[in-house]
Amino acid sequence: MNQSSSPPTVPRRSFLTLLTASSVTVGGVVCTWPFINSLNTQNTTITHNYTDVDISSLKEGQQITVMWQGHAVFILHRPAKTLALLQDKELLIRLRDPSSKELQQPPYTRNWHRSIQPEIAVLIGVCTHLGCIPSLNLGNSLGGYYNCACHGSKFDLAGRVYNNVPAPYNLPVPPYKILKPGILRIGENPEGENFSFTSIMQL
Repeated sequence: MNQSSSPPTVPRRSFLTLLTASSVTVGGVVCTWPFINSLNTQNTTITHNYTDVDISSLKEGQQITVMWQGHAVFILHRPAKTLALLQDKELLIRLRDPSSKELQQPPYTRNWHRSIQPEIAVLIGVCTHLGCIPSLNLGNSLGGYYNCACHGSKFDLAGRVYNNVPAPYNLPVPPYKILKPGILRIGENPEGENFSFTSIMQL
């Protein structure tokens, strides 16, 4: 006797992502436009494996968004006054993983600023809850933050997730290196490093 086949199941994270997408369609159009509008293609060179980005004209407080292997990547020139705040005790006690113990970044960016250059943040711009695109907010008492409008997750300017929000992990940091002054290559490690982006805890 032939057994009747069961309908395919959808993984919980995928199901919730679809559910969220369907419930915020109208708002999503509004929220997504600033992201689309911020995509920087004029000063980027994209290949299958890496993306070269010219950040020589990136001013303090300015952020651009580029694409790498289908992922949105935020590149933020953090204002000098915000760098000290990344180590402020008032901020650190509000963060879930302030020391970046979870594997969400290459070893060479596991530091207090989660980057190669302290002033330049390079982050995958996808909330680690259900994959929405966080927005940048500068100027609060702790220097600024990223806010996910879908469910209220919040990250500091190093991409570290706050306590008591839905997102479980810090924003991922992709492999990247300084190709030459003012030029970043996203998708390749510095010489002597072999970090694989597939090893991160969660995107």
